[in-house]
Amino acid sequence: MTDIPGEANISFDTAVRRREAQVLRIAYRMLGNWADAEDVAQESFIRLHRHGLTDFPDDVALGAWLCRVTANLCLDRLRTRARWRTSGCEEMTAPGSSAESEALRDEQKRLLMDALKKLPERERAAVVLREIEGLSTAETAEAMGSTEVTVRSQISKALGRLRALVTKEQR
Repeated sequence: MTDIPGEANISFDTAVRRREAQVLRIAYRMLGNWADAEDVAQESFIRLHRHGLTDFPDDVALGAWLCRVTANLCLDRLRTRARWRTSGCEEMTAPGSSAESEALRDEQKRLLMDALKKLPERERAAVVLREIEGLSTAETAEAMGSTEVTVRSQISKALGRLRALVTKEQR
């Protein structure tokens, strides 16, 4: 197996190393906690291992497939969580820092994560994939099994809601 970016015949270990951080970020931002994010990331890579790497023409196709699997696993987990928990979202605790700028940044991240948790699942997925992870609208639509028009609409609604939620919390 080669380790050349863009080649289809990469090893499983190489694929995991290249995509692990991205899969964890997507899962964390959609689920709001590291324990669930790590579980989803692990399941994503188990599915990749079962699926095999030979079906992907390049690293980009593999990445799009992993984003879709990760987003779908997160949506499944959120639906399950909603059925079993009626007490609301658990608090997310971020590691603290003594520097003022780090504290301010952590507070801004917390506000954003809290606001993301309040979005409908599909809007949250669209924002995480497109606006935070930087996927194109087409890639986001593919990952979500949706159309580009729907993704743009979901992002527009979500960003308006996020602005309102963050502004409300800052007051």
